[in-house]
Amino acid sequence: MDYRYTFCPNCATPLELIAQAEDGGSKERLRCPQCKWTHWNNPTPVLAAVIQYQDKILLARNAAWPGKFYALITGFMEAGETPQAGIAREIKEETNLDTSELDLIGVYDFQRMNQVIIAYHAVAHGTVQLSPELADWRLFAYDQVRCWPAGTGYALADWLRSRGFEPVFTEIPRRDPKME
Repeated sequence: MDYRYTFCPNCATPLELIAQAEDGGSKERLRCPQCKWTHWNNPTPVLAAVIQYQDKILLARNAAWPGKFYALITGFMEAGETPQAGIAREIKEETNLDTSELDLIGVYDFQRMNQVIIAYHAVAHGTVQLSPELADWRLFAYDQVRCWPAGTGYALADWLRSRGFEPVFTEIPRRDPKME
């Protein structure tokens, strides 16, 4: 449950978890007992790319992440853009690379973050220049890359299988609470 909303944006009344009949049965959501506003808390669409660059897979490390975990380029869709235009924009913004091909890999749930991931395979070219969001990037041979058991890791695994490679999974490094 998303508790970012505490007060109703319409009337400022404190929100409450209230069960109410909806299509498919009763559903408990944050609702305003005064004006009846409902926080639907629908998943956010996130775009991701398995970037094929110089006949390898480009993975990047987010500047905010501890450790040395590398992952796909991801980003949020903007209002008014298609998923294809959005992932091409994200690739350009985060790596400075241009895309010449975009193919849908699949759609994956990422419930821990309340997101739906729309993953693409992108053929990219140009010179890598990272945005401040990213700390580093690396190229991985198809048979050397490791997948992770989460939405974007499953997308990478599906893409590898489509190319005849059996994916190998690794665990996602967890944050050490003592380091925060």
